[in-house]
Amino acid sequence: MARLNPWRWCVLACAGLYFLVPLAASAVFTVDVPGQGVTFDAYTHILSADGFLSSLLLSLELAAATIAAVLLLMVPAMVALRLGAPKLRPVVDVVCSLPLVVPPIALAAGMGTVLKWGPEHLSRTPLFQTFVAIQNPSFPFVLVLAYVVMALPFAYRALDAGLRAIDVPTLVEAARSCGASWPQALVRAVLPNLRGALLNTSFLTLALVLGEFTVAQLLGFQPFAVWIVTVSGSQAQLSVAVSVLSLLVTWALLLALAGFGGRSRTASRG
Repeated sequence: MARLNPWRWCVLACAGLYFLVPLAASAVFTVDVPGQGVTFDAYTHILSADGFLSSLLLSLELAAATIAAVLLLMVPAMVALRLGAPKLRPVVDVVCSLPLVVPPIALAAGMGTVLKWGPEHLSRTPLFQTFVAIQNPSFPFVLVLAYVVMALPFAYRALDAGLRAIDVPTLVEAARSCGASWPQALVRAVLPNLRGALLNTSFLTLALVLGEFTVAQLLGFQPFAVWIVTVSGSQAQLSVAVSVLSLLVTWALLLALAGFGGRSRTASRG
């Protein structure tokens, strides 16, 4: 058995303290009320808080639409890139990495300018109704467009890692030789072998949408992250309690995803 390096334990302990100490302090803040002692009112009042369910449902709807759009856009493009144009991979890599360079506030400012310019100059064209529809407060599709762009770097890395782990040309050729069409080859031969990469992409996109604040706030909408910041002004303990629960749920989903991925790899090897 290899001897464990003490420096690794030191780094792991420092990283654990860096994440766990603020989380523990936040949890204590939510249950320790001066003059009342320990109380869990901040947690019991979450579901009945004004705007909680509506903002959470809106974020989940936006996340589902964003995940669907990202997968429909990136999976066929990545497979086609690997099969027919591998030399374009550096170009696609740079393009998909650009959202990491452009600050979200700049993206929101640009989108806000376009959304204000459109109705003024296109009021007599059919596009006017399009600008109105994508800004519907009940489901602001404009946020989906912004989130798709912001999720590109994470989706590209996750899918690229999954495609590197399998022999895509052989799988497609085998499916085509059995009489499958190109869409059937993608769905029946490639996608089952990308299960882990698809789950990683979906999880990263979900985490991005649930935690994104800047673009939604500047464009005037109130999904879950904006609601947390808004309610913090009047109910600080409630907002921190929601944040703690959100973080714990995110960790639980990440651990479940890691366990599912490990079982999938074990089953495929067996």
